[in-house]
Amino acid sequence: MTSPVVYHAIDEIRKVVLGPKGAGKRVGFVPTMGALHAGHARLIETARAECDFVIVSIFVNPTQFGPNEDFDKYPRTFDADREFCRSAGADAIFAPTRELMYPPGFRTFVEVIGWQDQLCGASRPGHFRGVTTVVLKLFNSVPADIAYFGQKDAQQVLIIRKMVHDLDLPIEIRTVATVREADGLALSSRNRFLSPDERAAAPALYRSLQHAQRLIDTGERDPGAIEGAIEGELARVPNLRLDFARAVSAELLERPARLAGPTLIALAAFLGSTRLIDNIQLDIR
Repeated sequence: MTSPVVYHAIDEIRKVVLGPKGAGKRVGFVPTMGALHAGHARLIETARAECDFVIVSIFVNPTQFGPNEDFDKYPRTFDADREFCRSAGADAIFAPTRELMYPPGFRTFVEVIGWQDQLCGASRPGHFRGVTTVVLKLFNSVPADIAYFGQKDAQQVLIIRKMVHDLDLPIEIRTVATVREADGLALSSRNRFLSPDERAAAPALYRSLQHAQRLIDTGERDPGAIEGAIEGELARVPNLRLDFARAVSAELLERPARLAGPTLIALAAFLGSTRLIDNIQLDIR
């Protein structure tokens, strides 16, 4: 398979998309920040199986990083990512510059009020404003039929779906299951920042979610009890600092009095200076 062609200009990538679409073909789009791993491969491969033409974007978006976050050290591995895209089956890569996405005088942002301030948004103010803004710009630049996102970023997916619905964007959002290491750790580009001891401790996040699921399976419906159980599990992990553990509606991100229906159990924690997230979704009867 030949290497995917890399495009840097918006007018070029639009022409690339509109060619197959004009011929009645389906175009799949996988937005990423690079540093690609097997989770991204699952997204690209799913798009490849469902679409006729697949585009991957690689752009480390500065507006979704807050002060003192890891924007400057976020891994940038473009040459390896290009080969990765080739192996996974991508046809093209859109790699815009910061100056293209945020030219001088840029002042316009997109917000999903309320939802952007919950869960990860509570501890990362402005994060989801940056996410929705860049995703809308990417959807305008790459007018694909379907965009693919990972379940690990459940809140992000919900917010993007809401933006697409509210702004009448002509694109379908597909969620692909989280890809995990053999010990349960959700794949993330940030995992490479973990020290050996931190990496050894990291699977505790998923184990705490599994513990929560077992409690629900045996009849627990109090969200506070579920959150407390996760907190108790993770309190025993050395050098782990819990950011949040929440049991909420998977449709509204609200914490109900009693868990029922589509439910998101989500958490975020720091191991050293590395912030990791994970979640499970359940349909509670």
